[in-house]
Amino acid sequence: MKIARFKDTHKETFPRVGIVDLENQVILDAAVVLRAKGIDFSSNSAVELIQINTESDGELAQSLRSLDGIDCEKSNLNEIIYYPPVEAGSLRDFIAFEQHIKTVRGNRGAEVPEAWYEAPVYYKGNHRSLLGHQQPIVWPEYSEVMDYELELGFVIGREGTNISKEEANRYIGGFTIMNDWSARDVQFREQSVGLGPSKGKDFGTSLGPWIVTPEEFNLSDARMTARVNGEIWTDNNIGNIYWSIYDMIVHASNSEVLYPGDLFGSGTVGGGCGAEHGKWLKNDDVIELEVEGIGKLRSKVSKMH
Repeated sequence: MKIARFKDTHKETFPRVGIVDLENQVILDAAVVLRAKGIDFSSNSAVELIQINTESDGELAQSLRSLDGIDCEKSNLNEIIYYPPVEAGSLRDFIAFEQHIKTVRGNRGAEVPEAWYEAPVYYKGNHRSLLGHQQPIVWPEYSEVMDYELELGFVIGREGTNISKEEANRYIGGFTIMNDWSARDVQFREQSVGLGPSKGKDFGTSLGPWIVTPEEFNLSDARMTARVNGEIWTDNNIGNIYWSIYDMIVHASNSEVLYPGDLFGSGTVGGGCGAEHGKWLKNDDVIELEVEGIGKLRSKVSKMH
């Protein structure tokens, strides 16, 4: 099942939650679809839909493998306005790929800290500055060095604490593509103090185009690519991750409660940003991130100053 948040037109006041029929290139109103299944879904919340499916151990997604025969209005995927696919309640972004941390730190004359090999480290991001597929990212006026980061995002689907690695998969609500935009000059400067990143990251994170429920995604083998103006800058695979998604859930839930709608980022895949290649983004660049089994997340950089 693929879950998205969208508007048909700019005239709609609030985005709706939809279920994507990729084969027919349309999206259906989730409330109507669930009503046809005898499920009351009046909140118009992607988090609630993800939670319903997760707590049913994926039974809802299985029952919706085919959307044929459901009588409701359908909107063309090429004509809708995309919103971030989940109303995240928090954002934890990890640094789980060894190639990435080795390369970025090596380029600056530093080694990987021993602590990185002891636990999956993360920072808390700004979950209120999420952007959807095809929404432009505004270059912050305080920065001169802009970068993208190709990551796998995932959403927690049920409440839990002190989760074991064996049980961690039952807490995953779905996967998405994440672009952790980075103002590198500001990020590197503020992190030299020993805190952050904050202003180097908090201006925007792109997410989308939708949430894919776990049965549709191969967590051990999915190609991840990034193109800038059509040119491939990144080509790697989720299977090369050092700290697994399950490791992240175990670590984050240690003596702490995770809630439905909590958003996690895998951290940048190896070779998944300009900083690893010594290349930076320019105004009006178009960045297209693709993850096999999910889709494509497209963004344009817009420098307003």
